Amino acid sequence: MKLNRTTPLLILLTVLLAGCSGAAQPESASRELFAMDTLMSLQISGPDGQEALDAAVAEIQRLDALLDRNEADSDLSRLNAAAGSGAPVALDEATLDVLEEALLCSADSGGAFDCTIAPVMDAWGFGGSGENYRVPGGEELAALLPLVDSSALLVDRDAGTAQLTQSGMEVDLGGIAKGYAADSLTALLADYDVSGALLDLGSSTMAALGERPGGGAWRIALRDPADAEQRLGVLSLQDQSLSTSGSYERYFTQDGVTYHHILDPETGYPAETGILSVTVVGENAALADAWSTALFVLGEDKALELWKSRDDFDYILCCSDGRVLVTEGLEDCFAFEGDAYGYTCEILRR
Repeated sequence: MKLNRTTPLLILLTVLLAGCSGAAQPESASRELFAMDTLMSLQISGPDGQEALDAAVAEIQRLDALLDRNEADSDLSRLNAAAGSGAPVALDEATLDVLEEALLCSADSGGAFDCTIAPVMDAWGFGGSGENYRVPGGEELAALLPLVDSSALLVDRDAGTAQLTQSGMEVDLGGIAKGYAADSLTALLADYDVSGALLDLGSSTMAALGERPGGGAWRIALRDPADAEQRLGVLSLQDQSLSTSGSYERYFTQDGVTYHHILDPETGYPAETGILSVTVVGENAALADAWSTALFVLGEDKALELWKSRDDFDYILCCSDGRVLVTEGLEDCFAFEGDAYGYTCEILRR
């Protein structure tokens, strides 16, 4: 069996920091840290850069302690442990926020994103911090699929509680927690005198705020899903967030068949929709995080239909047949470079 888990900072994106030569650079503070099972990198510019950075790191660590289901005393672990008991579990306001956003995305995507997929993830070996990958049998998956049911996750904001109504259910917030953290940091930084920030929460989720050092929008390169040394193009973003889901991020090969970690909640198997990667751009990082997974599962046609019905995100789909599909909201800020590697680019319009 061949295992693969891509190095976090090389997963999806490269930040291009082309400063203006000779121009005065704003004071900048930066730090790397490991949280939410990934390596993160924060860069904040402005007079309050260092103070803001310290506050941002503390907030990430606080959220990680709440939302890590592998930590026995976390909010999520306590919620999962009480599944089927009938007893609501008191949770931090932030945990309730993430759960509500996860439920919203589940409903809006028709279940293509479902945070209660944890038991199925664990069956494949994708749920923990280790890499005990395996292909579960059909009967095993059939027994677990009834536990994938967002309608059985009840959140009571007035009481400050949540509960899972079925025994054996578990929530995993890996598909939305980093996005929520980016939103939380964006709100936090509004209280400081900063001119710009790049919040790289594991490369799969990023927030580009204000201006980059030297002025102008942050320039972020999207990698070629087939080759980490190549890129599909460059996005220029300012005061927006992005999230990418790709089949190359975490996978294993067994008996000549490759299985990736993006599971279809309906079947329990890796989603096979002819998509290699999805990048979603929007102001809400949590929803971008969840939508990148949902659109991967939905596939090209349903993704387009969903995008046409909403106005809160745009996306870039890289398809296995070499097409790169870019919704019109990104037309002016995405410089396509994939033609050098045999890709074609098409702008999708409403």
